[in-house]
Amino acid sequence: MNDRLDDAPAPADPLAVARRAGLVGRSASFMAALARLPRYARCDAGVLILGETGTGKEVCAQALHYASARAGGPFVAVNCAAIPGELVEDELFGHVRGAYTHAHAARSGLVAEAEHGTLFLDEIDALPLAAQAKLLRFLQDQQYRPVGSSQSRQAHVRVVAASNRPLEALAAKGEFRQDLLFRLNMLTLVLPPLRERMADVPALAEHFLALSRHDGQHALHAITPAAQARLMAWHWPGNVRELKHAVDRAALLASGPLLDECDIDLGPAAQAAPPSTAEGFNAAKARAVRDFERHYIERTLAEAGGNIAQAARLARKHRRAFFELLRKHEIDAARYRVG
Repeated sequence: MNDRLDDAPAPADPLAVARRAGLVGRSASFMAALARLPRYARCDAGVLILGETGTGKEVCAQALHYASARAGGPFVAVNCAAIPGELVEDELFGHVRGAYTHAHAARSGLVAEAEHGTLFLDEIDALPLAAQAKLLRFLQDQQYRPVGSSQSRQAHVRVVAASNRPLEALAAKGEFRQDLLFRLNMLTLVLPPLRERMADVPALAEHFLALSRHDGQHALHAITPAAQARLMAWHWPGNVRELKHAVDRAALLASGPLLDECDIDLGPAAQAAPPSTAEGFNAAKARAVRDFERHYIERTLAEAGGNIAQAARLARKHRRAFFELLRKHEIDAARYRVG
């Protein structure tokens, strides 16, 4: 499979690509990830999407697919964690009639279903090592054999994988094949957790409210400022998926024409958390400074395309001092590199 398609569409505005796929936000860390989408969509190389559970990895994979020259082909999503280890090969590559007991008819696998399209392998880290070896062989030459067959078949499939676990650490412990990681990691996209882009919460909430209204679930047309403040006060351990569920639930339970603070139920964990008004002045000031520093650094890195030296110049700080800020806030500059 060629790394670049000659008939690929022209580069698109990352916001337009994101909006079509349902990716919403304008924060620096999120935009740094989105900026890679059009370039990645123009080529046919594999992509590894990393991020916590609920950050939108499958939606991002769909955006890549539908912005690419493969948009007319199928998008096949596979949750690797849901496939028993002994059935992975059969699920991916299918089998021929008589391959084993009760195989009374041939069956196409998911690779065949994704022909001329995209195969999305979510939770790739859940694959057993034996299955990883078979997947690696397929990725190397785009050929596979259905179970029980002596004939190899050629596939024309783009593979996009995703994980919410640190694959490099797993590879170092022998729990993930290093050679498979190298093969998957041709292009990487890291999606930030929602707590690192809290400025996007209001827009996301309005977006989810509009989606549920379009589905006919309610007639609400706005979220009150008090409700938005409540959403902004939560740290969203479940990320964007948790926010969507919270907005959908609130819209179903809303008692008035607007979605208000009293309609939002964030669950037992939020109820047990101390109210934000209990925060003292010094603590609130320290948090505000910390948030400002993080957002400023993220925005500057995004403008500099992940180049630390250039970002330091834009911030008018010494490179060493800027690097110390990166370490303080645990910000990975590589996340903001484009291309």
